[in-house]
Amino acid sequence: MAKIRRKIIEIDETLCNGCGKCVTACAEGALAIIDGKARLVSEIYCDGLGACLGECPTGALKIVEREAEEFDEQAVEEYLKRMKAELSSPFTSQLACGCPSHQLRELEPESRSSIEANIPSALSHWPVQIRLIPPSAPFLREAKLLICADCVSVAYPKLHLELLPERKIMIGCPKFDPAELYVEKFAEIFEKVPLQSVEVAIMEVPCCKGLVYILNEARKLAKKEIPFKIYTIGVKGEILREEVF
Repeated sequence: MAKIRRKIIEIDETLCNGCGKCVTACAEGALAIIDGKARLVSEIYCDGLGACLGECPTGALKIVEREAEEFDEQAVEEYLKRMKAELSSPFTSQLACGCPSHQLRELEPESRSSIEANIPSALSHWPVQIRLIPPSAPFLREAKLLICADCVSVAYPKLHLELLPERKIMIGCPKFDPAELYVEKFAEIFEKVPLQSVEVAIMEVPCCKGLVYILNEARKLAKKEIPFKIYTIGVKGEILREEVF
């Protein structure tokens, strides 16, 4: 297809953190998260208007003027129809929209010699699921509370060595579990239960940030200024970031 000089999106991959916010902001489906970075699916899907720019938290996106294939509205409509059909299929193996939490990836496991063997369990209470622990649970009082996304316990091999010791853990999935129920439960905990500290461990995928949203809403509802330390865990089993929220 012949190219014309026009405005089109440009992505700085060194700044992109793969959060996927630009993907959902692009009505034409021109962007996807591929290998952890936002990428342009096809030049013909980008209208160059830049609706995605304001959604990028790192400034990785900008509109430039260069030689590119012409925007094709009909091709966009056909592409979006295919995406919709793919999303509705129970046999979909990978979403075309590229939501990082759905992307299938093969990982290289570490060899046994490279990780510490005979790791003792640091778990000091039961149950551990958020929905099964009442705010009145005695082990929550004066606890160093670790609120953990389900997937972290699988992805982070040093959980029992570094994050869990001396802490009480509550685990759940912000994507599939009832958010409103969790907001109410944590609001009651924050309001009524004395805690030493609150830490949160989430995966790097965007949907996992829903757990931070839940806790922030609970904090507002409880009217308590409780700082959270947030650990973001990569799918390869390392701590990517530590932040205080």
